[in-house]
Amino acid sequence: MKAGKRPHEARKAVLVLEDGTFFIGKGFGATRKVSGEVVFSTSMVGYPESLTDPSYEGQILTLTYPLIGNYGVPAYDDFMFGVPLHFESIGIKVTGLVIHEICREPYHWASKRTLDAWLRSEGIPGIYGIDTRALTKKLREKGVMLGVLEVCPGGKKPELDKLQEEVKAAPDPNMRDLVGEVTIKEPVQYKLDGGKKVAVIDCGAKSSIIRNLFKHKVDVVRVPYDFSCDEILEYKPDGVVISNGPGDPKRCEKTIEAVKGLCGERVVVMGICLGNQILSLALGGDTYKLKYGHRSQNQPAFDLETGRCYITTQNHGFAVKADSLEGTDLKVWYINANDKTVEGVRHKDGRIFAVQWHPEASPGPYDTEFIFDSFLRSLG
Repeated sequence: MKAGKRPHEARKAVLVLEDGTFFIGKGFGATRKVSGEVVFSTSMVGYPESLTDPSYEGQILTLTYPLIGNYGVPAYDDFMFGVPLHFESIGIKVTGLVIHEICREPYHWASKRTLDAWLRSEGIPGIYGIDTRALTKKLREKGVMLGVLEVCPGGKKPELDKLQEEVKAAPDPNMRDLVGEVTIKEPVQYKLDGGKKVAVIDCGAKSSIIRNLFKHKVDVVRVPYDFSCDEILEYKPDGVVISNGPGDPKRCEKTIEAVKGLCGERVVVMGICLGNQILSLALGGDTYKLKYGHRSQNQPAFDLETGRCYITTQNHGFAVKADSLEGTDLKVWYINANDKTVEGVRHKDGRIFAVQWHPEASPGPYDTEFIFDSFLRSLG
């Protein structure tokens, strides 16, 4: 052990799934007990961005990449017009974190603290030293499940029998107004004097969406998810972006109603991730919950019009029903090359469209940033 270093506190931890399956490991982060929807991501990099992505609100995230924390965590002190540069929001949004191995001595020029210290400071528990491959296989076979994660204090052991009973009554976060928990409370305007203005309906918008709009030198007004069509139009936007966000899109009733009104106006509308589902619901389509969702940086989105396939970053547990778009003004634009789920929709007049993935990436490939270019060219 290096001079001046204290041994890390040994804490026991356990993850218990709603079917009674449990995984015993070691705790890091905060000493506490939480419940949530247990999901997995196959992403190899980008844990600071993933943990602060508002789309993970209410979820216990499992990372399948074996070593996490090896490049540490940057500070919250680097901003662009008030928007963080290295995170997708201020504050960790996942309810808990599950990994195989944690790095205690990270190395990176931007690192200011360890992953363990970051989670401790924000009250988020984590477990490591478990078979994340076995956990992921179970979630793929059975589907995502509710779970309880407990990091015990000191030498205390988890009470498995008690936790296996508790998890049966764990509340489903998808029944909460998750978008209401992560949206901004009041409108925020960013003026870049670019001549064009874009309104972002904040359903839990990633910071990289806002940063991408900054890069294109447009003025941005960020509005809460429950703003009406009239309230949004008061800002006289040339275009509207419906952002990503957590949970069941059908719970965003006010957003759906607002988008329905906006589609009747002469503004360009683009949806991203949850925005793809909300747009589809607004124009007569339907959505459903996926078995285990798409959470990774290597999802193949196939363009039905050109035959090209793009590698994309995704984070969602719901999808649009393809056959529900029949008889609407929307058509399927992209599909997932793996499971053929809907990855994008386009309106018949071309000024309204959405994609299920994150064209702003962060983390992940930037191959589809042209989606932003297309949107901004449509503004005129």
